[in-house]
Amino acid sequence: MDRRDFLKAGSAAAASALAPVGFGEVQAGDGSSTAASGRMILPINRNWRFSRPMAATATDAAHGKDFDDSGFDMVVVPHTNILLPWHSFDEKSYEIISLYRRKFKLPAEAGSQLKGSKRVFVDFEGAMTASTVWINGTKLGEYKGGYTPFSFELTKYVDFDGENVLAVDVDSTERADIPPFGYQIDYLTFGGIYREVALRIVPQTFIENVFAQPKAVLSSAPTVDVHTYIQHGDGGQAMTLLVELLDGEKVIASGTAKIPAGVAAAAEPMEHVVTLEKLGPIKLWDLKNPNLYHARVTLQQGKIALDQEMRRFGFREAVFTKEGFKLNGKVIKLRGLDRHQTFPYVGQAMPARPQKQDAKILRETLRCNIVRTSHYPQSRHFLDACDEIGLLVLEEIPGWQHIGPLPWQDISVDNVSRMIRRDWNHPSIITWGVRINESRDNHDFYVRTNAMAHKLDPSRPTCGIRYFQSSEFLEDVFTMNDFGWPLLPPNHDAYLNTEFVGHTYPAKSIDNMERLTEHTLRHARVHDQLASNPQYAGGIGWCFFDYNTHGDFGSGDRMCYHGVADFFRERKPAGGFYKSQCDPGEEIVLEPAFHWARNDESTQFSKAVVSSNCDNLKFYLKGQLIADAKPDREQFKYLKYAPFDVDLTKVDLSSLWADLRIDGYIAGKQVISRQYSGHGLDQQFAVLPDDTTLIADGADTTRVVFRVTDEFDNIRPYAGDPIALTLEGPAEIIGDNPFALVGGTGAIWIRAKQEAGMAVLTAKHPRLGEQKVTFTLTASEPERA
Repeated sequence: MDRRDFLKAGSAAAASALAPVGFGEVQAGDGSSTAASGRMILPINRNWRFSRPMAATATDAAHGKDFDDSGFDMVVVPHTNILLPWHSFDEKSYEIISLYRRKFKLPAEAGSQLKGSKRVFVDFEGAMTASTVWINGTKLGEYKGGYTPFSFELTKYVDFDGENVLAVDVDSTERADIPPFGYQIDYLTFGGIYREVALRIVPQTFIENVFAQPKAVLSSAPTVDVHTYIQHGDGGQAMTLLVELLDGEKVIASGTAKIPAGVAAAAEPMEHVVTLEKLGPIKLWDLKNPNLYHARVTLQQGKIALDQEMRRFGFREAVFTKEGFKLNGKVIKLRGLDRHQTFPYVGQAMPARPQKQDAKILRETLRCNIVRTSHYPQSRHFLDACDEIGLLVLEEIPGWQHIGPLPWQDISVDNVSRMIRRDWNHPSIITWGVRINESRDNHDFYVRTNAMAHKLDPSRPTCGIRYFQSSEFLEDVFTMNDFGWPLLPPNHDAYLNTEFVGHTYPAKSIDNMERLTEHTLRHARVHDQLASNPQYAGGIGWCFFDYNTHGDFGSGDRMCYHGVADFFRERKPAGGFYKSQCDPGEEIVLEPAFHWARNDESTQFSKAVVSSNCDNLKFYLKGQLIADAKPDREQFKYLKYAPFDVDLTKVDLSSLWADLRIDGYIAGKQVISRQYSGHGLDQQFAVLPDDTTLIADGADTTRVVFRVTDEFDNIRPYAGDPIALTLEGPAEIIGDNPFALVGGTGAIWIRAKQEAGMAVLTAKHPRLGEQKVTFTLTASEPERA
């Protein structure tokens, strides 16, 4: 159905036999740096000057060293080009061309004495949507694309001893020549330099990338092919690659490869493969034990370490078969949600902590085992967290239904390459999405995207998200958005459902009980059918949380209320269903799809739907047992943990109305009890931060959740009070102040400034008093450029 119709690497050091060049640092997979080799990674996220819009400064002079930018705003990256309300705004407000400027001076150890022996690059992790980059008044070029990383070489134009100025024109308009644009899309893209930026100083010949590819991981003799890509800058002398496999700090295997003298400089990096064998016992990466290793690659000349890189990866086998998806030989029914990477107020411009928190909510709060990065590559911090906590990933290229002309397609094929080359070491990623979401067939184009993926990474299958089963099947896994009911039966051996429910049944957290209950049941019905046939690899529901959209979509306020959680990541009842599908050994779950109110249905209270992984539930009013319920096996024949659907129409609620107690039992033993107030009063006000310690780098950010509850900590869904906020100390509020609760809850974010110390947030409810949260802001390492 067409939706329009409805690198932490641990510490790294060169091998003890080497004499490393001591001025440098190694960029690790999580963005940290480790002392070791002849390279230097210099984050440049602070001290940017920003002008919005750019029209007044759109001259060549604005890109030069001598331009006076003292009147520009001082900002820290990640940065959005405009702060917005969380809904009901005009997307044209961020569709502007803005100017960023950053002055820098290379550290003394990278000064003129190294000129001619070093190369200097600037690496952007993401800027929306097209970026034209200048250094000291010289235009380097334009990169078209908002979701994939890009770099420019600065070597010829940089002053190794003096001050330099980077200038970036960031075009955040919806340009038809760049995916995903060209027609309507059902999400907003926002603007700004919204991911991190760094300078990279490397030798003339350097390590450009590393791909650690495990093989035969289930055998008695697993191996790993370490593909190292060397960018040659000159002929030079013969060199050697030393490749080491690390388990923590311990080197458990190593190998070398010879690089002959006289290799000519080339535009493209040269691939060298070293196979590491005799690894000994290997710990597999899986959902419960996400074990991680590191590949350390050192480029050496004689006993001198010229360059070094570290990549984190895991040993695991992930395959799609007609029996379903298998991880390390075991069938696992995939159960997850689609994620947009957007946040209230700042769009996509969030640093590592909130990105990782989203993965934690999916895995530990909603108990999902897979997420789809709809509809574009997402933050490396999010993917790092997926690796660390055991959350599988389907990652896909940017796009939504529309396929542009050949130059547009060329950019899309390049997106495939950049996505894979950035993320190929993540063990959490099990398939590459190489098709524009819900697009029509285009044989030549999709032959190209699949070929690019298979060339770069033959170890993972490709998939392509479509909404019609008659689609030409060029990928390895048939991935299908199926919003109909019942679902279509699988038409290929490897078959995964990637969207359902969503736009066909939006549900706001303030909707009445009947709608929220039906929303929950619709997700449950789909997963029940998915459980009925092993050929369904599983299902990824639409979607994780509500998100901003264009005026052509959603509920008329620039929001799609399609999530099982609201925009602030607060769970709706449907989120309780996903949570309930975990094994009781992980968590015992009892989540009603209702709030305890006598008449929030068309008639009086009639049906109590509860998502739970218990064997049976007992309902009590005034100490009297009113229902002894078993899972609803008539409606849900295949789910391991079916919802409970309890008919209370025969209970005289008018005489018994009181606090409701539900007790849950497993194997005849009571394992959980929940209570719900019958008084209908807002009783408590809670302020719940995700973290209370932040790094004072100007970017580190954490969510603070507000909840109004009954006396048993259940959210009061119609509380919409204004929460007055005050913040003392070196931090700032991202969000509304006062903040109006939505469905009894909501959130703001606290962002650290660049001063260590303490910050105190005071949140005052008009009737329930005030709560205080104290944040510790720890000193950050200064940026060196």
